[in-house]
Amino acid sequence: MSTVALFARLKLRLMAGNLRGDLQRKLGFILTLIAAVWFAVLGFLQLGLLRLASPDLSAALVIVAFSVFLFGWMVVPLMAFGLDDTLDPAKLSLFPLGTRRMAIGLFTASVTGVWPVAMLFVMFGAWIGLADGAGGWLLGVPAVLVQFALCVVTSRLITTALSSGLRTRRGRDVLAVAALLVVLLAQLPNLLMNGGLGDPGAVLRQLAAALRWTPPGMLAHAIADGGLVGLAEVVFVALLTVALAWLWIKALGRALVTPDVSTQAASVRKESGLVDRFLPDGPLAAVVTKELKYIRREPRYRVGWFSAVLVTIVLSFSLTRSGGGAAGLPILLTAFGGLLMALQSANAFGVEGRSLWMNAVAFGSERGLATDLAGRHLAASAVAVPLLAVLAVASALLTGHPEAILAAVPVGWGALGIGFGVGSVASVVLPYSVPERMNAFSSAAPGQGGIALASSMGSMVAIGLLTLPFVVPLLLGLTWVCVLAPFYGLLLEVLGRRLAARIGFARTPELLAAVSKAT
Repeated sequence: MSTVALFARLKLRLMAGNLRGDLQRKLGFILTLIAAVWFAVLGFLQLGLLRLASPDLSAALVIVAFSVFLFGWMVVPLMAFGLDDTLDPAKLSLFPLGTRRMAIGLFTASVTGVWPVAMLFVMFGAWIGLADGAGGWLLGVPAVLVQFALCVVTSRLITTALSSGLRTRRGRDVLAVAALLVVLLAQLPNLLMNGGLGDPGAVLRQLAAALRWTPPGMLAHAIADGGLVGLAEVVFVALLTVALAWLWIKALGRALVTPDVSTQAASVRKESGLVDRFLPDGPLAAVVTKELKYIRREPRYRVGWFSAVLVTIVLSFSLTRSGGGAAGLPILLTAFGGLLMALQSANAFGVEGRSLWMNAVAFGSERGLATDLAGRHLAASAVAVPLLAVLAVASALLTGHPEAILAAVPVGWGALGIGFGVGSVASVVLPYSVPERMNAFSSAAPGQGGIALASSMGSMVAIGLLTLPFVVPLLLGLTWVCVLAPFYGLLLEVLGRRLAARIGFARTPELLAAVSKAT
């Protein structure tokens, strides 16, 4: 059997194996399939309808689209490192295959799946929308295939070259911060256009002109040109792809024999015991200490905090530039920031994984489980409460309403308390496993994405509805209600925590099984 057929069958068997005997995994795969089909059809139609636009505009849009596709293939696999076993060469080092055959097999595994097929389908939409004349139709097919191969090979080269560093906690921290900065920079064109700093059509054409001589730009131009120049561009990018594939094979050979630096011993430092100065010794102080360590050392927590801050600040700047700077906007933005921070508690036990049984032994009663949840909320509040105050000040200053700071701060605290209460209930009603701590962007084990989505969306809707009793009066001008927001949030936190303790303690075996599934 050839290497291509072998790895394709292995990838398909892995996909089929994830669907056996588990309704949650089947639902997650169905949701993923629906999302991929929706993306493929919508993207194909949007690019295909470019035939109705002017040739210059169509060429500019395809150049930018091909460049975005390549950038996405370079960044997204880094975020998925640790989730897809085919991305880490160390997990394949024992395979009895040479480096070249291994590279061929990994390339085959990369293009086998619903999302790669969906991306290729979208790229052919650009061929439909941009090709003009016999030359364009003939060059379009190899141009799209070379673009697809360029994306896959470049993606594999980057993940393989950085694989050793990505296995370390410091490397994952750097990746998390870099990814968030990339997301923030991606909003700059939208912010500039909303601020009236340029005509969208002119900005698009200038961007396309800058990307014209990049490999994706050359392939897009080749489809539109359809002549000898286009043929030369396709050949050049194809040779470049072959050169990148050669570099990938060299990097793969080196990665297969390089020791795993993540297994090296780390230094151990003595904790200062700051929690003991404020809380009496007992289960509550122990949970707070443990959670503060998680917040400090777990990359996923840092991603959550940074995301909440960045999203709130970007929304403040964007809405102000687009003329939406109403007086109540800082209040809504701060409440939204509190909602994003509280959503991290919607799966409080997922990070524990199989080790949750030790906590379950310590619970012993509903009151013990309620104390455990209280410790988690107290540790998160130690970070979120001052952070929300800073967000309130920043959003008020960015929107030009500094007088709203005093109302926005307590409203944010109230939304945080509501989120903790709702998150407690969601943690015991819709628990799910979290993968091994190899990736800062992983939120659910394979096959459990549907449950994670349902938990996040349900929690967001519930928090939004429960914040209306004090957000609506504030928007109507009754600013004195902001004084009651923290107490209202604290009340719902206590009620949600007690309800979660009653439900969770009664179904402790199911909770342990849900968060301990193989990842």
